[in-house]
Amino acid sequence: MPKLVNPLAKRKSAASPFSNAPRKKPGSRQNSLAEKEEAERLDDIASIPSLANSETPRNVGGLIRYIQDNAFEDIPERAAGMNSEQISGTLRFRARLPPVVSVAHLHALSASSTDTERELSRLTAMGKVRKVSVPGRGKGGSSVGEVVVLTDDWKRRAREGGVEEEVANKYTALMNQYPGTATVSISSLSDSEVRTLVAAGFFTNPTALSSSVGDLFARPTGVGSGDISKAGYSAATGTLAAVGGYGAIQHSGGGGSMLATKDTRPSNLKRQPEMTFSLPNMGPYLKLLTEARLHLLGLLKQLSPRYKEATKAVLQEKWNGNVPTDSISQQKRARGEWSGVLSGKTKRWRDFHGLTFEWVLAECVGSGLVELFDTGSVGIGVRAT
Repeated sequence: MPKLVNPLAKRKSAASPFSNAPRKKPGSRQNSLAEKEEAERLDDIASIPSLANSETPRNVGGLIRYIQDNAFEDIPERAAGMNSEQISGTLRFRARLPPVVSVAHLHALSASSTDTERELSRLTAMGKVRKVSVPGRGKGGSSVGEVVVLTDDWKRRAREGGVEEEVANKYTALMNQYPGTATVSISSLSDSEVRTLVAAGFFTNPTALSSSVGDLFARPTGVGSGDISKAGYSAATGTLAAVGGYGAIQHSGGGGSMLATKDTRPSNLKRQPEMTFSLPNMGPYLKLLTEARLHLLGLLKQLSPRYKEATKAVLQEKWNGNVPTDSISQQKRARGEWSGVLSGKTKRWRDFHGLTFEWVLAECVGSGLVELFDTGSVGIGVRAT
């Protein structure tokens, strides 16, 4: 009688399909996540120091015009998702912005930062370009630093800024007289003319840019550490130098018989009326610049929380609000067949008024907030520093 084989015993002795799989402990989940993030990191073959290409001009004047012309995207004619109030507000906001360009943006688009600085210094000395310092906006690499503006644009704003023609002519004459100076004497202007220019935003008080907490405790004469206050411990007791030296009262702002030198005393020199050149609506421009930088860095952190990097194409799509920009999607939106998010409803249009991705990226590259590198396979990569 043949021996019967139990089918259950055969199934039991069969090898499991997962027997050759590597065994992992329950606590190895973190290691798998780390391996996954390491695999997702972009390859870094070489760094890209500049965004300059064949279309960007080589001279400073052309670069300033190029940056101004490519700052904002044109408002879509159809299917933008924006009503007439939002469109008019966007156009008014763009028109009010001052015609300035940050120095960091110039360096990001220039082929040589050294040549750009040399040409910028030469144009500033000639009076064709003016620099404006921006203190108190960000710290470290996120600070704005300096902005530049073409002198012709500045003069045109002065003539179109709502001031009288005679006052505007006097203002431009001061600009021609002091081409490379930020703070100038306004003795040639009347008090009413100065008030008009200050109200229009073309003049500001010099102390508004250089005042600090320590200035609040300065001496009334304007001398932070007077000769009399230091003389007691810097000179021998009983000597003339111990009480401030000859003419100490006059040098500290006091009276006396030295009437011949009253106009050259430090106290009187401090009282000469001075003002600093400025441009109106600098506040909205600086707010737009700083918030756009922070938003781009936040997008990098969302795409890669650990390494804060992404490809330029993916980052641009994220900046556009995940709205496709290909021709097929644009045709669908124009025909009203698009069911996704319209561009006018994204943060790029609601808060940044159509600011282009290339403009913000150049600002971040020039200020040192991000760096570009070649991935070798998926295009240019962007990484936060």
